[in-house]
Amino acid sequence: MRRVFIVLAAAGVVVISGGRAAVILSGQGRPAAAVNAVTAGEFLVEPPTLINLGFEWRIEGDDNRNAAVAVSYRRAGETTWHPAQPLLRLQHERIYNGDQLDVISPNMFAGSILDLEPDTEYEAQFVMSDPDGARGQRQRVVKVHTRAEPKPYAGGRVFHVYPPGTTTTKQEPSFEGLMCAYNLTCSGTDWATAGRPRVQPGDTILVHAGVYKYNRYDYTNARTGNRTVPLDGTYYLTADGTVDRPIVIKGAGDGAAIFDGDGNFALFDVKAADYTYFEGLTFRNTDVAISAGTQFIAGSKGLTVKRCRFEDVGSGIFTNYSGSSNYYIADNWFIGRHDSNHVIAWTAAQGATATTGVNWAQFNGVDGQKFPPPMTSYVAVKIYGPGHVVAYNYVANFHDGIDVETYGNPDGSAALGEPKYPAKADWDKRPVAIDFYNNYMTNFHDNPFETDGGMHNVRVLRNVMINSASHAFCNQPVLGGPAYWIGNIAYHLPGGSTRLTNGSAGVLFYHNTILAETAAAATSNTHWRNNLILGENSAPAIFSVNSFTGYTSSDYNGFRPNPGSEVAFQWAAPKAPATVDYAHKDHAVTLDTRRFRDLDEYRRATGQDAHSVLVDYDVFTNVRRLDAHDAASVQKVYKAEDFDFSLRAGSAAIDRGVVLPNVNDGFTGRAPDLGALEAGKPAPHYGPRN
Repeated sequence: MRRVFIVLAAAGVVVISGGRAAVILSGQGRPAAAVNAVTAGEFLVEPPTLINLGFEWRIEGDDNRNAAVAVSYRRAGETTWHPAQPLLRLQHERIYNGDQLDVISPNMFAGSILDLEPDTEYEAQFVMSDPDGARGQRQRVVKVHTRAEPKPYAGGRVFHVYPPGTTTTKQEPSFEGLMCAYNLTCSGTDWATAGRPRVQPGDTILVHAGVYKYNRYDYTNARTGNRTVPLDGTYYLTADGTVDRPIVIKGAGDGAAIFDGDGNFALFDVKAADYTYFEGLTFRNTDVAISAGTQFIAGSKGLTVKRCRFEDVGSGIFTNYSGSSNYYIADNWFIGRHDSNHVIAWTAAQGATATTGVNWAQFNGVDGQKFPPPMTSYVAVKIYGPGHVVAYNYVANFHDGIDVETYGNPDGSAALGEPKYPAKADWDKRPVAIDFYNNYMTNFHDNPFETDGGMHNVRVLRNVMINSASHAFCNQPVLGGPAYWIGNIAYHLPGGSTRLTNGSAGVLFYHNTILAETAAAATSNTHWRNNLILGENSAPAIFSVNSFTGYTSSDYNGFRPNPGSEVAFQWAAPKAPATVDYAHKDHAVTLDTRRFRDLDEYRRATGQDAHSVLVDYDVFTNVRRLDAHDAASVQKVYKAEDFDFSLRAGSAAIDRGVVLPNVNDGFTGRAPDLGALEAGKPAPHYGPRN
């Protein structure tokens, strides 16, 4: 069996002038003399998550991009090293959106080791090489411990909370109303802010069955009256737990414990409370269920939310504070307020024609719909900062699903002025080491996921994304990368599958089943491997890429070009002799755009997708092609469980992929299959595990 290994640090293009190599940058002045040998610099281990580890390695030189970093790993105490994906080469890619955003990636490598065991120590080995010579400390071996899943502390005190007016027998110590247990005193008057925390690290508050709903306009000291803050009705939590001893607020297990905001803005505010842990609760009837951080102001660390239900909310969990870190949000249900029976976008498609875009305005007034639809549910989960994990959730009926905050320039950098990348003092506030995996995502006005604003080692793994009016794979933009999209299934995306804008850099698409056209509007250093890309008639071309770098690449994919389309593939890259061409204030990008009728013409002319194949919907066990221009069906909300995205035995997608260590280990045939599901292996679990 022949195995092919892909290394994405492959050489770019240089021009030889006067006997010296020079990198050519279009629109950015004369080329500087190249330094082709690599010098190893600072090595950084990012915050570990439960199952993934991220790394960064600064370098100098390697102007001709032929250095590489091989990666291997093993459990501490074992003797056998296992290969992982090589680190991705970053080389000053520029991500620009006017006065809002201007970031330039460092000269560096970055990447992840994936799918490890939680709470386990690993050794990771990194070996740098360069045909032109490698200087400095070229090998690194580090020990890193993956995070454990947060759990209540077994030795802490336990307090019992009951709804006001409870007359049944209570477990002691008992309190009527959460704040009466959390703080030493509680009130519904000005004295509400006089209470100081009773709880300490390791304590647990058990919330017994009932509805906790107060009239926030009720100014009273009565025991059965308001027990939140007057006027806003918010539970302000201000006590800190620790990593090992969080402060736990948990359903007691004797029935549904429901916190009802009675239409207020924020139900819980934990911006001043690190390591708060919620489990087994219902949050409803509020704009923001858990407010955890506000940009430039304040935010919490170590928030855990498990096995909870969010319904009738504008947002479930929200922080855009750069100091927020290490959240664990898992096994929850997020149900937004938007119409659960119709897919509709938030804006009409620009330039919609008979072959491109969907005219969503045509549905205004149909079945009581309004267009543009009111955005009454903004986002289920929004995060910023490092180390977050959002996994095994069910999310439905929002504008967006699970997002990294777009944010603008990261702290320590500037869109106007310098520097264009965060200073080292602010590295701990960067949005890195972020995991979104095994979520079930359905029915969005815009995107189920947004990696927008993420920097390095953002990992979107094994999710199912269905019924998204806009792009499921949203990178608007990624600030350097890598951002990994691996093993995802995306179906019914009438606005197209992928958003790559503003020079979004370092995005890796591996083993995805993408059932809508892919169009990369403006990207850099982006790579596709082992995907299935079949259309929904959202655009004529099945695959269209505009790259600001000559080293974006695509291969080992399966495509279904749209029958009858004059253009099946488009590839645009900088005009020779330039190898990169980035937009900025004083320069507009000029790309060499080429269009092709079929796969053979495209790969002969570009060298891309040399090993890719043609496929059709018959590669799947039970999936039918949808039509974005069928007004009778484009608004339908489908269920993923009504389809079978596994591959038929002997189909054109079987054994046609390339080996990607640590991504498709354990494939069952002569080579990996294309798409998200390997034949003969069980499908992942999507959504809550309870």
